[in-house]
Amino acid sequence: MTLRIVRREAGQLQSPGLSAALHPVLQRIYLARGVRSAAELDISLARLLPVGTLEGIPAAVDLLLQHRSGGRVLVIGDFDADGATSTAMMVRALSSWGFAAVDFLVPNRFEFGYGLTPEIVALAATRSPTLIVTVDNGISSAAGVAEARSRGIDVLITDHHLPGARLPDANVIVNPNLAGSSFGSRSLAGVGVAFYVLAAVKRRLDEAQLTPAGAAHPAQFLDLVALGTVADVVPLDANNRVLVAQGLRRIRAGRCVPGIRALLELAARGHEHLTEADLAFGVAPRLNAAGRIDDMTVGIQCLLADSDEAARLLAARLDQLNEERRAIEARMQIEALAAVRGLRDPGPHALERSGVCLYDESWHQGVVGLVASRVKDRVRRPVIAFALAGEALLRGSARSVPGIHIRDVLDSIAARHPELISKFGGHAMAAGLTLERAKLDTFARAFDQEVARWTGHAGADAIETDGELAVREIALETAQALRAGGPWGQAFPEPSFDGTFTIRSARVVGERHVKMWVEVAHSGRAFDAIAFNHIDAHCEPVLPEGPMQLVYRLDVNEYQGERRLQLLVDHLLPLGQTRD
Repeated sequence: MTLRIVRREAGQLQSPGLSAALHPVLQRIYLARGVRSAAELDISLARLLPVGTLEGIPAAVDLLLQHRSGGRVLVIGDFDADGATSTAMMVRALSSWGFAAVDFLVPNRFEFGYGLTPEIVALAATRSPTLIVTVDNGISSAAGVAEARSRGIDVLITDHHLPGARLPDANVIVNPNLAGSSFGSRSLAGVGVAFYVLAAVKRRLDEAQLTPAGAAHPAQFLDLVALGTVADVVPLDANNRVLVAQGLRRIRAGRCVPGIRALLELAARGHEHLTEADLAFGVAPRLNAAGRIDDMTVGIQCLLADSDEAARLLAARLDQLNEERRAIEARMQIEALAAVRGLRDPGPHALERSGVCLYDESWHQGVVGLVASRVKDRVRRPVIAFALAGEALLRGSARSVPGIHIRDVLDSIAARHPELISKFGGHAMAAGLTLERAKLDTFARAFDQEVARWTGHAGADAIETDGELAVREIALETAQALRAGGPWGQAFPEPSFDGTFTIRSARVVGERHVKMWVEVAHSGRAFDAIAFNHIDAHCEPVLPEGPMQLVYRLDVNEYQGERRLQLLVDHLLPLGQTRD
């Protein structure tokens, strides 16, 4: 597959609605992302969509307050970082606001699987809850909700995943993706939905003068909201950018829960200049490791810890689990890439499949999502990686590329082949599914065919960039302006650039990374650069040399109090690579 560089178009060189004081490169970046006015860049809390405009909120508040004094509230979360932050926030808030009894339960993925299953309800019932509140799950849990209601337990669902044809018979559902919703953002993460519910609860308590002395303000939970939103890789629309930006501000000011602070320490990320990337690549993997390798309970306990000492002990356990995860993932990735090479047709660069399914009976159920993501980045098309879930079942984790809505792909397969998928759920870029082991080959063919219907060709071969920088623009000042111009993320991508460079020197660092000294063509100006994960673990390292086309990002490298410019190289391409 030949990769093409596609440059984003700004549409216009400048906009009268944007401040003339903006760095010219940053202004160009904003214009290419459709930003035309300063108001669109306002990240103050006042710019959040009003709490009352999310359907189901008033009824959710009514239901919660019915269980405040004499009830027992049990929060049931998901086993990823979005679910963990949602759970910790819900428990912290309700406990602070005078709810008599608040507890949490998170399913162990290996024993119970995802969501509010009847089995989880049976376990929950041993704690005698009067109300179950789901966070980051529940919208696909019709059977579990029915089980809870049959036991006389009320159910409030807060979720952001796409609903199926049949909604659970919960007392109340809050989900911006329900059909007919007029809420202005369908991109809230699970923690964002939970935050909206809690903000409305606090407002109602304040209006009724029922707020206990010293009660937490909802804004105090924005550190958790930012972490969960970034970790779940939801689109950073205007509303989510406000939530993330405000959460980052709190963390930079040192006003975050001890658990986040402890995880940042372990990741060697200073909080003073924290970016969304520090959360995505430093904190989230350690938190997610609990749910992938063991049980997310320890992750939630870390976020609930009230002292630095307790948080550090729990964070150390998360760090240990993350090291185990890294070792497992490295082995699985080698095996997955070897399997992909076996799928190639006789052409040297072509891959036969439009959608790729991978499976090995030794693979770890909690790590298949990471492997699917890594392989997706390599082959640039949707990938599903499967692991055993019992003797006869497989659980798969799907990752997609822009333009292919993976949950809708699975929905179409389920409609065409009702017997294939046992259950599935998710959203545009990621999904999970369960199917019978004996049906894997049939499903793989159906998946390939359905993805081909979406694409019309095999693979997404375009690399989007923000064009070429002048030599004078490749500077620390530009990198600092771009860092301050965030948060960046899904649907508001971090700026990347392309250009012709000569590789003056290159060496392997840390087994898989390549450290380089690169010179802008015909300029005499050279820069420090690094390409992470460039070396395949199963191959002899081939170091880049001579003139090449680079796709890169500008980074501020901080070491021993000194800031330097570094180029983060995402792609090294031969000269003459197709460019649109």
